[in-house]
Amino acid sequence: LLADQVAVALQSILTREEREENFIGILRALTRAIDAKSQWTLGHSERVADTAVLLGQRLLMEEEELRLLRIAAILHDVGKIGINETILDKPGKLDPLEYETMRRHPQVGAEILQGIRSFEPIIPAVRFHHERWDGQGYPDGLAEEAIPLWARIITVADVWDAITDDRPYRLAFAETEARAFMDQQAGRMFDPRLVRI
Repeated sequence: LLADQVAVALQSILTREEREENFIGILRALTRAIDAKSQWTLGHSERVADTAVLLGQRLLMEEEELRLLRIAAILHDVGKIGINETILDKPGKLDPLEYETMRRHPQVGAEILQGIRSFEPIIPAVRFHHERWDGQGYPDGLAEEAIPLWARIITVADVWDAITDDRPYRLAFAETEARAFMDQQAGRMFDPRLVRI
């Protein structure tokens, strides 16, 4: 009898782990489809998620918080689904209308996720991942601690990945150049504590 109960419990754990694996796999497939809209962002969301989780681990976050942070980071650019590839791949500076279109993606991403109850905790991270520590970001101009921690983490991970990878408008930064940029932007774009970590 005890062996049967243990077997049922183990099967339940495996089933829960398999469901979680499938769920994360579906989210990754969705973001790969979004990232694939541009040759320059392929794999970006997964790399951002990996870096965000590493930062979360350094902050000693609990497993469930790390899980939700990973999901938020995987989905941080889901709002780009509605942005035309000509804007995403533009080799030069965006014109004002293109820039405004690009700036809407965090809000669009949050709107896409609304109504999915299990995603409610991650919506602020998606919506606010382009806010800046100095209040000069978007969409709401939040500053410092008013920006949710997960959004601040994703900002650091997002920019790190963007500057260390080629883009249509510039080549990737060398690691020393990227570190110098991050240090320079601590207290401006980024939470300085997260840059130190």
